[in-house]
Amino acid sequence: MIETTVEPKYRAFSLHNFRSIPQMELLTEEELFDIEVVGNVLPFKVNNYVIDELINWEDYQDDPIFRLTFPHRDMLRTAHFKQMADTLRHTDKRKDIKQVANEIRLQLNPHPAGQMQMNVPEIDGIKLTGVQHKYRETVLFFPSSGQTCHSYCTFCFRWPQFTGMDELKFAMKETELLVRYLEKRQEVTDLLFTGGDPMIMRHKVFSQYIEPFLANENKTNIQTIRIGTKSLSYWPYKFVTDPDADDFLRLFERIVKRGINLAFMAHFSHPVELETEVVQEAIRRLRSAGVQIRTQSPVLRHINDSAEVWADMWRKQVNLNCIPYYMFVERDTGAKHYFDLPLERAWNIFRDAYQQVSGVCRTVRGPSMSCTPGKVQILGVTEVAGKKVFALRFIQGRNPDWVAKPFFAEYDPRASWMKDLKPAFGEKFFFEEELARLYMKKAAKPEHETLKMEISEN
Repeated sequence: MIETTVEPKYRAFSLHNFRSIPQMELLTEEELFDIEVVGNVLPFKVNNYVIDELINWEDYQDDPIFRLTFPHRDMLRTAHFKQMADTLRHTDKRKDIKQVANEIRLQLNPHPAGQMQMNVPEIDGIKLTGVQHKYRETVLFFPSSGQTCHSYCTFCFRWPQFTGMDELKFAMKETELLVRYLEKRQEVTDLLFTGGDPMIMRHKVFSQYIEPFLANENKTNIQTIRIGTKSLSYWPYKFVTDPDADDFLRLFERIVKRGINLAFMAHFSHPVELETEVVQEAIRRLRSAGVQIRTQSPVLRHINDSAEVWADMWRKQVNLNCIPYYMFVERDTGAKHYFDLPLERAWNIFRDAYQQVSGVCRTVRGPSMSCTPGKVQILGVTEVAGKKVFALRFIQGRNPDWVAKPFFAEYDPRASWMKDLKPAFGEKFFFEEELARLYMKKAAKPEHETLKMEISEN
């Protein structure tokens, strides 16, 4: 058990107060200004746990957690950085700064993978703007009270949730329409609470979203509730010493006793996030309440682009009774140019790490691209009919029939995302024509309109 004489109190830092962090004295004025420039475009928030227990300040410039949470000038393209820097030097008017920030943001592909056009369902003519339904069995729910995090990741693909651009948010205040939708869609077995981070909510608020699924009159077919969260990395005290920690554990126990599988989709990007006593105690308490913990992260340049880091991380996760689940490819949004790796490099990292661990760690899948047609796994670089190619397959697809079908793309050492790939054999990938029809249908495009859509997300 974690013994504390004083209950740790969460304290957040963002643009308005980050200079008050004592460790900021280590940074140059230029570095501090860089944080302000980038932080006015991409969301920035960090907390005292991350600052005091996860970052090595003796080597902060190369520290993976510092780079995971603090903006760096290269996270913006040179022209965008200059545009915002010039703005900050010439004005302190929030309206003018926000206008420039929004101009830049709209050039950063804020909603990749067809989220706005293809994933938002309807019921009785009402668009469920806080819901995404991309795969048959799984629905994503964005509770409005969970649209922030304990700390922000600089690579986050859902960064528009935090920038104040309301038209780019996914959020729903009530569960009534969600429940009605799920009652009519009995093929949906999995409900994923996401955000932001649902675990930013107090127990009293979060439980209101859960209760309809625990009621005797529940008519949905939900068999698994997933919670997408970084709370174990960024504020594990949530489940140990926070005032409502025990209330959450009791709620989780009720979910499990109701016969619903409860899974944390926990984001861990580096082994150091697993090494504190408090995160290990939080994991133990959650596991004791019947929570399954599955782990995932993108593979990221500057953060974890090493097979040794991934192998170490998977071992630590398994030793803590967590299940390695996904290695993702960084999505084509935000600061992708700073974090992304060529697909071949990502595959080599996965392969080399996979070779280093035992079978209990090999539940992990990847590298996987969450693009418009589905989750596409890079199986490797190989040779087919005398041609060097990427071998790929769907782990998930908009059409379930696409899943597990191998297909091939021309080898391109520079490719870092699905849109960079071309079919190795034939003019189109096998799913492209059907994907275009789905896009036309879900985006309500006239049949005569030319479809201008890349197969990944544009």
